[in-house]
Amino acid sequence: QVHVVESGGGLVQAGGSLRLSCAASGRIFSINAMGWYRQAPGKQRELVAGLTSSGRTNYADSVKGRFTISGDNAKNTVNLQMNSLKPEDTAVYYCNVREALQGDYWGQGTQVTVSS
Repeated sequence: QVHVVESGGGLVQAGGSLRLSCAASGRIFSINAMGWYRQAPGKQRELVAGLTSSGRTNYADSVKGRFTISGDNAKNTVNLQMNSLKPEDTAVYYCNVREALQGDYWGQGTQVTVSS
């Protein structure tokens, strides 16, 4: 079992910044990738940013140039620095951990609200 815990959400004005953090613990053999997804009310969950164990990153077009994902393989952590936030970034943000032998694990989600 892998436990995933997120932190760092909150309320911020448009143009502001927030930093999300995620830590995985438990029975971890190897992590292939970690990433952040978000789900706004009435919408499907979407990938925001991903980071592989080899250091490759990918971003949703809507956040490129504003969000930066980073991580520490040794500590099984991943962060998401979010700058120039927009009201449309408002959503529940979920951390995803892709464990090599056990599959995907999700955190409980953290709310990000951007006011206009």
